[in-house]
Amino acid sequence: MTEGWVAVRVVTWNLWWRFGPWRERQKAIRSVLRDLRPDLVGLQEVWAADGENLAEWLADELGLHWTWAASPAPERWRRRIGDPSVDIGTAVLSRWPAEETEVLRLPVPPELDDGRLALYARTGPVSFVTAHLTSVPTAGAVRSQQAAALAEFARRDGPVIVTGDFNAEPNAPELRLLRRDFRDAWTRADPTAPAATWAWDPELPYNPGGPRQGARIDHVLLGGPGSVRQVHRAGDHPVDGVWPSDHAAVVADLDLQAPWAASPRP
Repeated sequence: MTEGWVAVRVVTWNLWWRFGPWRERQKAIRSVLRDLRPDLVGLQEVWAADGENLAEWLADELGLHWTWAASPAPERWRRRIGDPSVDIGTAVLSRWPAEETEVLRLPVPPELDDGRLALYARTGPVSFVTAHLTSVPTAGAVRSQQAAALAEFARRDGPVIVTGDFNAEPNAPELRLLRRDFRDAWTRADPTAPAATWAWDPELPYNPGGPRQGARIDHVLLGGPGSVRQVHRAGDHPVDGVWPSDHAAVVADLDLQAPWAASPRP
């Protein structure tokens, strides 16, 4: 094998589970991802029920491979929609099959435990991790513990991409902890581009309690050999009148060192 570089498009997106008009939203999510043509996707709040799995459906529709990890403690999520049969989890979609996978249950006190995970997949030229940290506003200390565990879990040889909904803005202590080992891809975004990935638009109908201050809480981080070419938001407008999620996606175009000469993107 020859040493080479490969251009990789990465997306991270919280899909808002089975809240709201989820059947219509899943079609809008597919439309956005189809237009983006990603190589790697980290997904949070992915549902599975009645023999269907949203990650599997998206992978089939997009021609990608998929890996899924179900929450070991979905009860609180189920109570919020009144359906005891729906599972929630974290998923990876990839242009390449996963050669190895591993799941980390993020540390959390029992009273806040709703089964948040980090999912690792060794796929193609990269070690890829996606995670979903606790969303309790006052639980910054818990998120810092989760971020420390995530950083340890994600340390691998070669290029490493860490994605997810971290429920923390860039200058929060938990993000500063992760940036000790990983670079924030958003530093290569257009500084004039809108950055908030949650509550970013007053017209978004999914913000409980009305409009809130927008926040950049969804992140793509890079470790090891590689560079960031550009970053932008996606999924931040309605598709045929349907908003895909209560989060916008983050799209990062990366150049990664790979142990093989990569073919160009199709």
